[in-house]
Amino acid sequence: MKKVNKIWVDGEFVSWDEAKIHVLTHTLHYGGGVFEGIRAYNTEKGAAVFRLKEHVDRFFNSASSLEMKIPFSKSEIKKAILETIKVNNIKECYIRPIGFFGYGKMGLNPKGAPVRIAIAVWPWGAYLEKGKAIKVKISDYIRIHPKSTVADAKICGHYVNSILASQEAQKAEADEALFLDYEGNIAEGPGENIFIVKDGNLITPPLGTILGGITRDTVIKIADSFGINTIKEKITPEELFSADEAFFVGTAAEICPIGEVDGKLINNGKVGEITKKIKDFYGKIVRGEKEKYKKWLSFVK
Repeated sequence: MKKVNKIWVDGEFVSWDEAKIHVLTHTLHYGGGVFEGIRAYNTEKGAAVFRLKEHVDRFFNSASSLEMKIPFSKSEIKKAILETIKVNNIKECYIRPIGFFGYGKMGLNPKGAPVRIAIAVWPWGAYLEKGKAIKVKISDYIRIHPKSTVADAKICGHYVNSILASQEAQKAEADEALFLDYEGNIAEGPGENIFIVKDGNLITPPLGTILGGITRDTVIKIADSFGINTIKEKITPEELFSADEAFFVGTAAEICPIGEVDGKLINNGKVGEITKKIKDFYGKIVRGEKEKYKKWLSFVK
């Protein structure tokens, strides 16, 4: 990870190396924190954050699921994100706001622990991009059961599930893992939503067992602008194997084509036509090249 100069912590900028916490920080032990993954892209008008409002809204919604009261308003967090990019003089970056229960109390119930907020930015290229369609392994671990957590909240502790699946995929020499849900249907990747293409339509799992991804929503809107219908329904592994195309989406992964799942080729292992069309259009939107979608960009001034 490449360091930048400053990280925003509880309303103040501190140097990268001084952004530290106590070893008895509550969230470090129990996982009860929330975070967002956001990207800023370089445009002809400088750095611009993609869908900042939606990300901050989800950040606050995730916090509410843990009864975590963020000690800043949404407008203050949005302003802090833009200022953190500006103070670091960076044009394109990944952005990580995190809310966590701090030092001062132990025991599972975090009530009484201070709520702390930090915002870090750093240069980060494509997360899964290989220059070709990637190889995926269906994990032996399932996506967290929706009755055991708040499935559509971005909670730190959820990502132990993702770590296990990612380690498993790496051992199998796959590029990424894929979760099934508790019913055996396709859910999502460790950090991505998934779409398949069948007979000219997009199909993606419905909400309930997956994170309601902001990139997922963006892709659905892009597809609609192309006249491509998106069906939100359960997908079996067999339907994935017989799909015309498949791809992951997410802030970190952006639009990432899938060419192989458990040794079975999708579209002969190549990037599909619809996948490429959406991927290319997405790249133009985030860099401010599509006037209609500039409403999704928050420019750093």
